[in-house]
Amino acid sequence: MTLEVLTWLIAIPLLGFITGMRTLTPITVLCWFAWLKLLPVDHWAWWSAKLAVVILFTALATLEYVADKYSRMPRPTRPVVLIIRVFFGGLVGAIVASSLDAPGIEGVILGVLGSLAGAFAAYQLRHQLTHRIGCKTWHVTVSEDIFAIACTILCMGIVTG
Repeated sequence: MTLEVLTWLIAIPLLGFITGMRTLTPITVLCWFAWLKLLPVDHWAWWSAKLAVVILFTALATLEYVADKYSRMPRPTRPVVLIIRVFFGGLVGAIVASSLDAPGIEGVILGVLGSLAGAFAAYQLRHQLTHRIGCKTWHVTVSEDIFAIACTILCMGIVTG
């Protein structure tokens, strides 16, 4: 399989899935890759390679990680939260597709579908682990954080070849 096929079949949907889990992780890592010139961005996605954008998304992702440790955070499947996750999933998919000189709509669709799956799957997994098995929420959320960061870097490595 070529890297382009892996990108379309695995990387973009998985980036969307991770966006469903952690809204800002994929866009943050993508912006880091763009700023480091590992991901070629031009056209409409030029903004993702700017240092100010990298700093902004890094700060927001860090706040998301901290806030997620508190049980008062809204469910990822609530409509407003889900819309934000779907938006960022589609945005990440579109930027990756654009960097490959491919139609952005395909990236948007894969990112959106992945983010929907990720939001519902992560919510169910967390619910099952904390309520049925008795895991501490903090342990589950830290595990999700590590998984999200590692998978996002892996996916971006696939995308950039």
